[in-house]
Amino acid sequence: MTDRPATRRHRRRWPLPAAVSAALVAATFTVAPSAQAGPAEPASTYEYTPVADALLAENPEITEYEASFLEQYDKIKDPSSGYFREFDGLLVPYHSVETLIVEAPDHGHATTSEAFSYYLWLEATYGRVSGDWQPFNDAWASMEAFIIPGTADQPTNGAYDPSSPATYIPESLDPSDYPMPLDQGVEAGQDPLAAELSSTYGTDEVYGMHWLLDVDNTYGYGFCGDGSDEAPAYINTFQRGSNESVWETVPHPSCETFAHGGDDGTGYLNLFVDDPQASEQWRYTNAPDADARAVQVAYLAHEWASEQGNESAIAENVSNAAMMGDYLRYAMFDKYFKEVGDCVGAQSCPPGTGKDSAHYLMAWYYSWGGALESAQYPWAWRIGGSSAHQGYQNVMAAYALSEVDELRPQSATGADDWGTSLDRQLEFLQWLQSSDGGIAGGATNSWEGTYAQPPADTPTFYGMFYDEKPVWHDPPSNRWFGFQVWDIERVAEYYRISGDERAGDILDSWVPWAIANTTVGEGGDFAVPADMEWSGAPDDWTGEPTGNPDLSVEVVSHNQDVGIAAGLAKTLMHYAAATGDTASQETAEGLLDALLVHQDDLGVAVPETRADYERFDDPFDSPNGGLYVPDGWTGQMPNGDVIDSDSTFASIRSFYEQDEDWPQVQAYLDGGEAPEFTYHRFWAQVDVATALATHGELFGGAAGEGGEGAG
Repeated sequence: MTDRPATRRHRRRWPLPAAVSAALVAATFTVAPSAQAGPAEPASTYEYTPVADALLAENPEITEYEASFLEQYDKIKDPSSGYFREFDGLLVPYHSVETLIVEAPDHGHATTSEAFSYYLWLEATYGRVSGDWQPFNDAWASMEAFIIPGTADQPTNGAYDPSSPATYIPESLDPSDYPMPLDQGVEAGQDPLAAELSSTYGTDEVYGMHWLLDVDNTYGYGFCGDGSDEAPAYINTFQRGSNESVWETVPHPSCETFAHGGDDGTGYLNLFVDDPQASEQWRYTNAPDADARAVQVAYLAHEWASEQGNESAIAENVSNAAMMGDYLRYAMFDKYFKEVGDCVGAQSCPPGTGKDSAHYLMAWYYSWGGALESAQYPWAWRIGGSSAHQGYQNVMAAYALSEVDELRPQSATGADDWGTSLDRQLEFLQWLQSSDGGIAGGATNSWEGTYAQPPADTPTFYGMFYDEKPVWHDPPSNRWFGFQVWDIERVAEYYRISGDERAGDILDSWVPWAIANTTVGEGGDFAVPADMEWSGAPDDWTGEPTGNPDLSVEVVSHNQDVGIAAGLAKTLMHYAAATGDTASQETAEGLLDALLVHQDDLGVAVPETRADYERFDDPFDSPNGGLYVPDGWTGQMPNGDVIDSDSTFASIRSFYEQDEDWPQVQAYLDGGEAPEFTYHRFWAQVDVATALATHGELFGGAAGEGGEGAG
């Protein structure tokens, strides 16, 4: 084990007596398929020397597509582009260059663990092309400093009792049912990971990313909710069940000090949890797909650096990735560590012991929290996640953590758990694959978040219940084609590396379906699937795929999402390299060439129309639903914006009215046409860059032999 590097935040650890019961606030993470707006001034400047020309001069074997990667890399890293803000010599990626954008993050200069994982991918790819691994190490250092909570951010973990991991709080399908009550009568199972992790790594802290940062401290919460100017600041939004869209959220600090929010001195907690005795607390939510992507990228970096003889340059951070994967096992467990399979009834479903609470899939989240040092008694809690979405599965991470010596976790059972997870994830995708080829939503061990009885004849997977749109419903989580690409790219990469026939069978059905629904024309014209509609359900899983004749999918709309087009190209290239399939390679190259036609000064982008921005000022009782604040509840955001039952998304984010792109939204709200923006999302720009480099890695070709739009 490598020593945990010190973070930028230091605070004396609280002396910890026996643990007490913890009040729990569990969050729901949502990934977004939407958009963003016109360029904003970068928040900071830093020194950067472009690399493309020098590397091309030194390395004539660089291909045309790799040359385009370097050009895209320079644009992303150029401080004048505005993708990053610099802190203490480290770079933090924004969600987007543009500030006016609402998707999972509710502001463009927030950022996510997803963005950090893509930052690692960008720098790992640069390391492969250039042989320079310092930027990769810098990206990991930034991740540790800013989005993996340090000791001062999670101070009371030593009070955690694995035999009583969390107090049960039922979820609801209606945000207006919140705050939801604590239920001490429901017994949680035992956490089988905590003691093993503590003894392995010599700490009670959790080594995982929180999903959301306010990079510029736009809301003003500062460090641990202290209202200071410190940035970035840990924040959260989603807290109120599967029907709480981003338009219905109240942003709040990850540390609840009661300094902001409710006028009665209760902070924001009693918007979410009915706990009259709540104390000051901290809590974080992990998005497992981002941590798994970081592990996947660390594997790629290790392979590429080893081929160069540079493996020692990144060995420490490869070891850190293995440690991250060890903690990521929390995403394999039921939310309250109850037994997995036929788990019906919050009180009657048995609490788990050992690993019988593990589903071995990547759930939508895991979370952890505890008391602040000001609390009378220290306490801490941890939860897993009961619901698994197909788009979060990552067989590449599971392969790396179970089969690659340098990435096998140091704990006694970590690598074995990931070996089980690899098999279980592949089975999961086989079970969810429709007769058309697309992969359906997912499964849950806790129906409707309350361990309710599902409808009769609901199909099952190891006793978990089929959920057409797991975790979130506004919009339905099974609709966005991007989740197909994110997941299946990993399957294709795994198939190319391993030759596993289970992965090959999934791809043999998925790839023709994806190609049939993709078009590539002349002059940059292309279209990839956007929204899908599902009908039917899979068969019960009995250990072998049936082809699911009663489960089907229809692509109902297309768009020019540059990130998903690039991710699809990567998927097809891995499949082509594994099989020699010419249709896949030609479609991938056509997409890359089309994307390069849409280059601008900041990267690759196309205009988007945002009809959903009509929800900026929707009240609670609007047809699409708006922000819910209980009658009589009053409070303030740090800037003085009033929070009450008349509040809207926009009214508690009045800073948007000062945004340079706000007049377009206001005109729309006043009855005009839906606004059009050209967005530069960080993850999408990195997907484009890494897709270009993937072509060079897999197919080679001298400079000048790229496609029509290359260069």
